[in-house]
Amino acid sequence: MDPAADENLSELFWSVARTLRHLNREALEPLNVSPSHGRALAVLLRHGPMRPGALAEHLRIAPRSATEVVDDLQERGLVERTPDPADRRATVLHLTAAGTAAGDAIRAARQTAAERFFAGLSDADRADLTRILRNMRE
Repeated sequence: MDPAADENLSELFWSVARTLRHLNREALEPLNVSPSHGRALAVLLRHGPMRPGALAEHLRIAPRSATEVVDDLQERGLVERTPDPADRRATVLHLTAAGTAAGDAIRAARQTAAERFFAGLSDADRADLTRILRNMRE
């Protein structure tokens, strides 16, 4: 394959990724949630209670950074820390009712933004893009 075509494909991919990140940021703005807080809430909503270290792994961030995110979420009443029944020295993170509601609102806002973004694609193009992205992810 032509190296110039590879570079162009890469540039196009990152341009689309930047646009999606920008749309996600805009979607979260009315909810007063930062992208990092939104990602943490989404992980907890999807995977359930977990230790802070596991959250850091899911988010691919340093444990110290995860602690800062969790501190902010706890201060806002979206997450609570409870003792880990398997190890009383450790804590487990749980979404509060407000955290679950915020996570659901974030998911809906992101879905709406994505639907608007991909609305210009035909059903066939959407199916092809989905297939290609799944293959690349694996």
